[in-house]
Amino acid sequence: MKRLLLSGVAVIALPMAAYANCPAISVADMQGVAAGAYPQQYDLSEFQAAAGCTMEFSANPDIATLNGQIAGNGELPSLADRLPEDPLVVVPYDSIGQYGGTLDVLSNATEAGTSDFLSVRHVNLVRYSDDLQTIVPNIAKSWTWNDDYTQLTFKLRKGHKWSDGAPFTSADVKFWHDNLMLDTNIYETPKDYVTVGGATMTVDAPDEETVVFNLPAPKPGLLAHFATSYAQGFQPMHFLGQFHPGLSDDADSVAQGLGFENGYDAIKAYYGNSDWTDTPTPMLSKPELVDGLTKHTVPTLESHIYINDTTEGRQLVANPYFHQVDPTGQQLPYISEQDEVYINDKEVRILKLVNGEVDYKSQSVRLESAPILLENQEAGGYTIQLKPTVAMPAFSFNLTAEDEAKRAVFADYRFREAMSVAINREELNEVAYFGQGTPSQIAPFLPTPDFIDPKWSSYKAAYDPDGAKATLDEIGMKDTDGDGFRELPNGDKLVLTMNYSTQGISGQVVELVSQYWADVGVESTVKEVTPDEYRSAQSSNKLDVGLWQYGAPLAIHLGLNTFFRAPFGTYFEHRTGMLWGEWLDSDGAKGVEPPEFVKKLAADIDAFQSASPGSPEVAELGNALVQGIVENLVLIGTVAAPEPVYSSNKLQNFTEFKTWSYEYYRTYPYRGSQWWLTE
Repeated sequence: MKRLLLSGVAVIALPMAAYANCPAISVADMQGVAAGAYPQQYDLSEFQAAAGCTMEFSANPDIATLNGQIAGNGELPSLADRLPEDPLVVVPYDSIGQYGGTLDVLSNATEAGTSDFLSVRHVNLVRYSDDLQTIVPNIAKSWTWNDDYTQLTFKLRKGHKWSDGAPFTSADVKFWHDNLMLDTNIYETPKDYVTVGGATMTVDAPDEETVVFNLPAPKPGLLAHFATSYAQGFQPMHFLGQFHPGLSDDADSVAQGLGFENGYDAIKAYYGNSDWTDTPTPMLSKPELVDGLTKHTVPTLESHIYINDTTEGRQLVANPYFHQVDPTGQQLPYISEQDEVYINDKEVRILKLVNGEVDYKSQSVRLESAPILLENQEAGGYTIQLKPTVAMPAFSFNLTAEDEAKRAVFADYRFREAMSVAINREELNEVAYFGQGTPSQIAPFLPTPDFIDPKWSSYKAAYDPDGAKATLDEIGMKDTDGDGFRELPNGDKLVLTMNYSTQGISGQVVELVSQYWADVGVESTVKEVTPDEYRSAQSSNKLDVGLWQYGAPLAIHLGLNTFFRAPFGTYFEHRTGMLWGEWLDSDGAKGVEPPEFVKKLAADIDAFQSASPGSPEVAELGNALVQGIVENLVLIGTVAAPEPVYSSNKLQNFTEFKTWSYEYYRTYPYRGSQWWLTE
């Protein structure tokens, strides 16, 4: 056995095993096999034709034992009965893997800093390939659009099964859409991605393998949404449907037998009243209940499934019905188990990384920690990649703050301009980002498309503390008590509360900006909080200043309108103007009426999403969107800089990432199912 270095990553070259009669190709060595219709993968029939072979399947030798740990699963049928008729053949990057091992990862807390880990096992109808340009099949076998992007048809894989062996069919997609997304008992208003210009779409399931999305207007970005979002376009009707009063007369009684108040209570416990796939399972609260019923975890199509879920972490095992195989017929995933530990203390997390106790990590690891991580790479047995982001640290003032005096100042454009030019972005780049970043105003599109006017990247971004002071004087913010800090125009003391989470922004950046603002006479207090605490305060309109990263690639904006529609982000992102968002969502029945530019942004993003790709209309509307956000300084940008991606040298088939990004759903383009571990 010898160690090789491929693309800067150490891998282990193992003696060739006795594989099935299909060739053990990899991205590094295709052995003359022609590429398929999509990069780095084939449908089985396509691969057999290209390679001139008939595949023989094999499974993890421990799969029966792993299956025995999955609550609710019975004995396994043969592998042929667990795989779809045409499974997805995944070509590994460097080598055919070996089964076994446990992937060790860290998150901050339950539902906090966990998207990194979720993305490793994640699946959706489609995904982006690692070029971040090409959408490829995953759960779906194929798709077609009609001519005007008002009808999207997916073909599913015949014989595909959920992790408990139940059939996965088009009914599960229709159930997700009709009975979850559009049920007002679960969502008060539909999510923006199941609407087009505010109007809902419909879903047809003409047969078990065909799903048709009928859109009220063109929305070509719907496909990109499924390729990037954590929100999966399917849910297990056979499991969640038993609790749905619209589908079962016994829904409430079945739920009550499991200790829930009613059917909807059970659905919210398992699925949440959210599309976030990280809702903690109630399976361990009281596993054994009346009449022998057991709380199970929700069946999944992902590569791994929960067997344990506590406030300290969770464990998962390989899904015995996973739909992917490697070119030699080995069912994926290679890695048998996953172990996630919750540690909310940043210093403890970094120490564990330095000591080599983790196999993969990028979320909540910031550039400020890069020196110590780089210094200890060899001793810790890991590799650090520094990769560009598609979002930058941003600051926003609460434009609908509860305190009327603060709201009046925050909503004054002059105040936001002063606070923007008070930031020394060049120094911020040198001190917090080691000179590796690019000072910039906020960029809603990252990377910036060619059709966006580059002038917006420098808008009100030049350092001008004297100008900031003069503007604050003009507003009437004076230091009336002589303590060196300005009061509000009405004489009330102003102290900005700057609570932040390292999941969303570097603490050093927050401290530096706080000092820049103090230098022009605006006082603040800085405090690190958990992601849950931050999001709770943000959602309840309690923040003075929003502190999180902001921005997304074009693909995201084509499918998701939230970056340009008040409050300018989802629960998991940067948000400001919460009461404006309430007004828009309720058609004026609740909240606070926003200014005209906010209403125009909401209309423009709907029009942008319906425009034909590549058309002049896309460029015109795209520029209008950027102008609306930047010219009004809804958010204030800082520096676009790289961030670290950490991987253990034991982790094989780990490739170079294009970006450090939540927006492309972290590891999803890089195919965690084909990772494997050496000793």
